[in-house]
Amino acid sequence: MQDPLRLISDAFDARASRYDESAMHRSVAAATAEFLDLSEADVVLDVATGTGLVLREIASRAADPHLIGVDISAGMLDVARSHLPKARWIEAEASAIPLPSGSVDLITCVTALHIIPEVAGAAAEWRRLLRPGGRLVTATFRKIDTSGHGAPEASTADRPYDRDHEPYSSTTRLAETFGSYGFTMRRHRDWSDGTDELLIAELVADAALS
Repeated sequence: MQDPLRLISDAFDARASRYDESAMHRSVAAATAEFLDLSEADVVLDVATGTGLVLREIASRAADPHLIGVDISAGMLDVARSHLPKARWIEAEASAIPLPSGSVDLITCVTALHIIPEVAGAAAEWRRLLRPGGRLVTATFRKIDTSGHGAPEASTADRPYDRDHEPYSSTTRLAETFGSYGFTMRRHRDWSDGTDELLIAELVADAALS
């Protein structure tokens, strides 16, 4: 059996040079950055950052945050670094991020939860990294276009890894899933480009488990 993380990293390495061509991913990154409350977010960590689209959008909106992007694809990180050299880019998996405990104010994870092999382990790691009162913002798919017209799930040829959208596909399911990981949903918004429908949500770590 092939290593699922290797399948993911190899697939995204292959897509790195053309990933930014996706209007959907660029638009979701902008919508997520617009949704964020950056007023008390000195350190922002984007997990599964890809080419850094979300951090690029944050950099254009915030004065001087410390931006960190984590991904398992070296190819995607190379593209991210070329666009935003002032950020810190780390090649690591979502459940093992080499940063100190309590060192992050805000974590984002955009259009990636459905492919992270062990979300429970990743969520525990994110709780470790968040400072008291820190927040997690996710963007997950509600509805996937399968017509073959360029939606993110339209082709499986270059996506040989497992995907599971269901635990994050509605406000109820997302709240239930992350409630079991020690997070409470605070607010959310819906986003659509007319083809794909996404849920953008802010969650906070439960103090009793911190």
